[in-house]
Amino acid sequence: MKTEFISPSKIERKWFLIDAEGKVLGRLAAKVVSIIRGKEKAVFAPHQEMGDYVVVINAEKIALTGNKARQKLYYHHTGYVGGLKTVNFLKLMEKHPASPLEKAIKGMLPKGPLGRKLFKNVKIYCGAEHPHKAQNLQKIEF
Repeated sequence: MKTEFISPSKIERKWFLIDAEGKVLGRLAAKVVSIIRGKEKAVFAPHQEMGDYVVVINAEKIALTGNKARQKLYYHHTGYVGGLKTVNFLKLMEKHPASPLEKAIKGMLPKGPLGRKLFKNVKIYCGAEHPHKAQNLQKIEF
């Protein structure tokens, strides 16, 4: 059995639209990552960028289950000694409504150059307006 390698010029890419209104954060992020990695294609290779593009709208209307909206914490370090900062989900949504979804998707992608390249294939917008109407987006419901 031989491994088939596909040149980047032969990979067929599509554009998908996902409405995040009322969707659970982790389930939505897992679906988006599966699409942008290309795991749903028959010719998937973990070392290649062969996935599709995804446009997510209404990112500010994402849902969490249980008490996670108050209890879920996001951490970042300033670079100074004792500079670990925390912010909960609700405060992060007030300041940057698309940030929790971006962080969830980024955390599920491979670390390194491939993951950074794949993250450019997802476009996240607050509200229903987006500038990608010319790409003939296919709507995905799940």
